Amino acid sequence: MLATYSLHHIDNANYFGFNPDDYSRFKFGDEAVAKTYGTSLAEGFIQNCLVRQSIEQQIVVISSPFSFIPTATFALKTWFVCHLNRWLARHGYQVVQETKVHRTVTYKEDYGELDAEQRISLIGNDLFHIDKDFLTNKTLIFLDDIKITGSHERMIMKMVGNYQLDNDIYMLYFAELVNKAIHPNIENYLNYHQVKSIFELDPIIKSGSFAINTRIVKYILNYDFDSFRIFIENQTSAFVDLLYDMALGNGYHTIEAYAKNLNFISSNLLINTHKLIQHGN
Repeated sequence: MLATYSLHHIDNANYFGFNPDDYSRFKFGDEAVAKTYGTSLAEGFIQNCLVRQSIEQQIVVISSPFSFIPTATFALKTWFVCHLNRWLARHGYQVVQETKVHRTVTYKEDYGELDAEQRISLIGNDLFHIDKDFLTNKTLIFLDDIKITGSHERMIMKMVGNYQLDNDIYMLYFAELVNKAIHPNIENYLNYHQVKSIFELDPIIKSGSFAINTRIVKYILNYDFDSFRIFIENQTSAFVDLLYDMALGNGYHTIEAYAKNLNFISSNLLINTHKLIQHGN
């Protein structure tokens, strides 16, 4: 069985069924929004899918593929699982297990700007890996925040075929573009609806409910150096360390476009703690 469920269906470029400012903050690490999204997606899935069909197997929830740094969907996934587990436990079912789809290719391009053909061209050479034995006799939920062209879903299904998985599968999305007359770059309209510059990341990072993800790391490292320097010198040492370690974990130190900003961190902020003190951290 293969089934798809989306909480919101985007049929109008001016109305989404959710607040685009909230979505923008979510994409840059606002975990408070991720909690709201994950909880509402779980509730929608329960009411529209699970209550209509008996559960025969334990569920495994799988967030969107990543290498080292989680995607924004990973934070949504956490709260999706929490809400779903409460319902499962209350009705005497086994609670959720989790696993990961590993990916091997990293890129600096902004996926949300691309059309369908460009998206497939960009990720088509990526390889997705999963632990097949762990999934035996379980129902799989592949979770993502938004479906625009279906490119990632096709890559997931390619992996399913390569591993010869015969599981029941749900593809779940917080939102889905259903009007194909709308250009796929509507995704970037949503991604940057509130975050117009690097300095608008400050309230998200310092909100007390921040979860780092690939988008914010790439955005900061790819920003023009003069603005980046002002921004990064006014962050806490804990955030600078986290940003740098996440970047290394994803191999971003090998991408030339990120080199200047990363070198500034390693040369000035990691070893010269007085720099941070000087700027009030």
